[in-house]
Amino acid sequence: MKTLRGFLQALITATLVFSLVISASAGKLQKQLIAESTIETVIKRGVLRVGMSTFVPWAMKDKTGKFIGFEIEVATRLAKDTGVEVEFIPTKWDGIIPALLTGKFDVIIGGMTIRPERNLKVNFTIPYDYSGQTICAHQKLAAGFKKPEDFNRPEVILGARLGSTSVPAIKRFMPKAKLRLFSEEPQLYQELLNGNLHGVVASLPTPAYQALKYPDVLFAITEPFSRELIGFAVRKGDFDTLNYFNSWIRSVEAEGWLLERHNYWFNTREWESLIQ
Repeated sequence: MKTLRGFLQALITATLVFSLVISASAGKLQKQLIAESTIETVIKRGVLRVGMSTFVPWAMKDKTGKFIGFEIEVATRLAKDTGVEVEFIPTKWDGIIPALLTGKFDVIIGGMTIRPERNLKVNFTIPYDYSGQTICAHQKLAAGFKKPEDFNRPEVILGARLGSTSVPAIKRFMPKAKLRLFSEEPQLYQELLNGNLHGVVASLPTPAYQALKYPDVLFAITEPFSRELIGFAVRKGDFDTLNYFNSWIRSVEAEGWLLERHNYWFNTREWESLIQ
C-alpha cells in the first residue's frame, strides 16, 4: 500500500511539474510571437520598410528621381493609415523573398503574384490586385503572330524577368520556345528592341506600354492569357501583421480606393508625363 501511495504521489508531482513546464514554454512562446510582430516593430520604429522592384507602372522613378506607381501609392497609403513613414528598398526581383526573410525590409509590396511555391517561404495577404500575362513582340521577327500559341515554336526566343511568374507561364503555354532570362526589366526590352528576342512575356500592362512607346519596332498582344492574384508578402508565422494588412486591404477596397488607383495606373496614360 505504501509503495502504491508513493508511486501515486510521485506521478502527481511529475504531472504538476510537466504542466508547469508546458505552461511556461507556452507563455514564453506567446511572448516571443508578440515580441516578433512586425507591425508592432514598425509602429515603434515609426517607419514601414517596403521591399519592391521596378516594374512599369507598378513602381518606377519620375523625372525628379522620386518613386511613383501603383504599388508606391498603395504602400504610401498603408504607411499613412498606420501612422508611420514609408521607406522603399529597391531589390532585384529574383532575390526579393530571401531579402524579406533576412529582415532587410518588413513587407513586399511589389505586384507579387500569390503562388503555392512562394507560399512555402512566405505568408500572403488576401489579394489586393490582379494581373495577367501578355506579350510584347518584335514586328519583324514575329510578323503574323496574333496569339500566344503562335510563339510556341522551337525557333522562337522569348524573354522574361528572372523570378517572375512569366517564367512558368512561358513553360506552360509556350514550352517549345527558347527562354532567356534577365534580372532587370530595361535589359529585357532592350534585347527585344535590338532584335535578339521574338517577344517578351510580362504582366499587363507593361507589354502594351512598351509597344506604344516604340510603335515602329514593337507590337503587343494585349489580351492576357492568364489571370493572377496579387498580395503583400510577409515572413511566415507573423499572424498579427498579416491580420492587420488584411483588415487594411478590406477597408480601402470597400471604399473604392484600390479600384480607383488601379484604373488610373493601368487603364490610363495620364501618368506618362511624369516620367517622360
